[in-house]
Amino acid sequence: MGQDTGSVTAGVDGSRAGQDAAAWAAREARRRGLPLRLLHAGAASVLERAAEELACAYPYVEIIGVRAQGPAAEALLAASAEAELLVLGTRGFTGFAGFPVGSVALAAAARASCPVVLVRSGERPEDERDAVPGIPPDEAPYLPVVLGVDLERPAEALVGHAFRTAAVRPAPLHAVHTWTPPCPDRDAPAGLTSPAETAVEEDTREHLLAAWLRPWQRRFPGTAVETEVVLGRPVQQLLRTCARAGLLVIGRRGGPGRGLGEVAHSLVHHATCPVAVVPYD
Repeated sequence: MGQDTGSVTAGVDGSRAGQDAAAWAAREARRRGLPLRLLHAGAASVLERAAEELACAYPYVEIIGVRAQGPAAEALLAASAEAELLVLGTRGFTGFAGFPVGSVALAAAARASCPVVLVRSGERPEDERDAVPGIPPDEAPYLPVVLGVDLERPAEALVGHAFRTAAVRPAPLHAVHTWTPPCPDRDAPAGLTSPAETAVEEDTREHLLAAWLRPWQRRFPGTAVETEVVLGRPVQQLLRTCARAGLLVIGRRGGPGRGLGEVAHSLVHHATCPVAVVPYD
């Protein structure tokens, strides 16, 4: 639901992907000053092993193990009503840009009440940071949090989550808005918008994006913000941008039956950094 709820929750299933996601969740719980709740729908031994491994690696994080009753997807959805963040793993294919996302993770990302972060297998603590010669990996600056912005449907829940996430690291925030020119009328000359019209449209959108972000920048004055308005398809442009990011934050419309849109579905499968899917009205 939001910042007033009580934990970062991670689903574990005994797989390496699930444990890597739970480790990411432990780091996020520490940054946010929240307990980590581990949820498992199965044998108690799996839950105990996962909790013990994380307790050794992250001794300053309170870890609570919960054995869920019923199907895993429904248990995760129920847990999302009481969590600030729900974290799940995906399996990684070395050398490929795409990462298969299981049906349980997709169902949670499409229907959960709180933001859902999907973390690929093999994600390490240093992957969140920008390697700098001479600086230890755990002291290097954080990579940017990238926020995908749809100015036609701006969402306060989405931008709020992105700013809070960047602030607790701390990391810079890179807000990206993509757009494509409208299709010409059938009676209009064929071809794309002229360069002059493109420049005017980009300038207008840059001003709209800056105005939308300005109140949040005042609330988070310590967060450096970079904005980008780019002509192109959102999937390709956001994948380009998040290649050097610690986290990609995207939105999905809430409400029954909406699910993930085409853009969000493509991004959670192909982004090479963790992806946060934030529901909004």
